[in-house]
Amino acid sequence: MFKSELIETAAKFRSAQEDPTRNLSSCPALVLNADYTPLSYYPLSLWPWQTAIKAVFLDRVDIVASYDREVHSPSLDMKIPSVIALRQYVKQSEFPAFTRFNVFLRDKFTCQYCGNPDHLTFDHVIPRRLGGKTTWENIITACAPCNMKKGGRTPKQASMPVQMKPIRPTSWQLQQYGKQFPPNYLHETWCDWLYWDIELEA
Repeated sequence: MFKSELIETAAKFRSAQEDPTRNLSSCPALVLNADYTPLSYYPLSLWPWQTAIKAVFLDRVDIVASYDREVHSPSLDMKIPSVIALRQYVKQSEFPAFTRFNVFLRDKFTCQYCGNPDHLTFDHVIPRRLGGKTTWENIITACAPCNMKKGGRTPKQASMPVQMKPIRPTSWQLQQYGKQFPPNYLHETWCDWLYWDIELEA
């Protein structure tokens, strides 16, 4: 009875120290797999605090670290989890879904013709009118100006060489690419579990 009461009222919890300038939405939990690696680097695997607390009381996760802030129910005072780990390992699929976002991530959010990171779209390397298919191996990230300049030609015909040959990445490869894009905010309790491709301070 206690668990169901706490789960149902999670959204009504209030901060132990009421502060209107600090919303609890700024207290997400970093979600780790059962092997204590992040489920995802980009976007970073984060759950809202309500979801994290529900998972704790459903015995689906272990609390690894907590914020200093607390929430209350009629029966309990509890610190908000800042890092949680799944109790059951979630096996990642070998290959990621073929989506616009994942194509952009594979290509590091830059035009594969000129390196421009702005006004991104995607382009068929071999145009569809020439039999080009919409696949990992024939789709690349391109900025709108380059896309228009290339038109319905091949890169060779347009004298626009592709910077990196398009491939079908593995999920592991996309995770590695994601490490190159750390978010603007990282809570101190997350840092021991994240490995970003950034220069370390001396």
